[in-house]
Amino acid sequence: MEAPDFRAVVSAHTLCLSFIPPSRPLSWAASFQAEPSTLTERPGPAPPSSRWSQKRRLCPRPLFPPSRRAPPSAPHPCTHRQPSLCPCLSPSPRPACSLSHHPPPEISDDWPGYHLDLFTYPQHYCGDLNRVLIPHGVIVDRTEKLAKDIMNDIGFCDMVVLCVLKGSYKFCADLVENLKNISRNSDTFVSMKVDFIRLKSYQNDQSMGDMQISGGDDLSKLAGKNVLIVEDIVGTGRTMKSLLGKIEKYKPNMIKVVSLLVKRTPRSDGFRPDYTGFEIPDLFVVGYALDYNEYFRDLNHICVISEQGKGKYRV
Repeated sequence: MEAPDFRAVVSAHTLCLSFIPPSRPLSWAASFQAEPSTLTERPGPAPPSSRWSQKRRLCPRPLFPPSRRAPPSAPHPCTHRQPSLCPCLSPSPRPACSLSHHPPPEISDDWPGYHLDLFTYPQHYCGDLNRVLIPHGVIVDRTEKLAKDIMNDIGFCDMVVLCVLKGSYKFCADLVENLKNISRNSDTFVSMKVDFIRLKSYQNDQSMGDMQISGGDDLSKLAGKNVLIVEDIVGTGRTMKSLLGKIEKYKPNMIKVVSLLVKRTPRSDGFRPDYTGFEIPDLFVVGYALDYNEYFRDLNHICVISEQGKGKYRV
């Protein structure tokens, strides 16, 4: 057997050392140098011109350095009752469940809105509306986002959706449909039951003060349940506080409130829903099932009623 050409060995050794990363221990290079007799000249075509190809041919080593190798698998210490919902097992970890979301879109007091001619609306309301405050498409997108926030927070348990009639029936229908879609496309199915309750606290454009409750099943059935109350608009907050006081008597496991609109008004007592679609000025709005003496429920957009409309449908 012919003796190796040590000039080729030294040349290859020098080229290899030029590619040693700083993090590589010097003992590796020393051991490589201590045993020159183990190197043999590789017959074959001339080395490629690429420095990376030379490095790969002359210095074969693992594709990733040891510091990047995955540690050996170990039992996961998580004690969640539903491991599929554990944040630390998710490919994209999500924050822990909390109700600290981004603040809702705030419509300023000087917002001019949209001209009615930019949208379609029932022509029998011609002259009864001032402007479009929130177009229907924006409402739909915001409702989808609210559904995602709700599922991220309380979507791990079955819930009873309590729709407050009549003003929130459209909002509730769209919200429940989004909740069902998210539940169907996730690995955990959430059972939802829907019940309806009717509150009446407005006549014309003024609050009556006393809240009238009608409809719905026996509220005692909410004991121990997770309740999501769906409201159309929160003004002073007194109506919702009164409803919450009545429901809490039956000791449900959890109560959360989602409202499509929250009105900025000096008469507010400070109540804030857990989930809010939009914060609006102190205006009387109609549309998207919000009414004025049972009119304007057939309007898709949320609009500001005009003085002519108030006079026309006043009772």
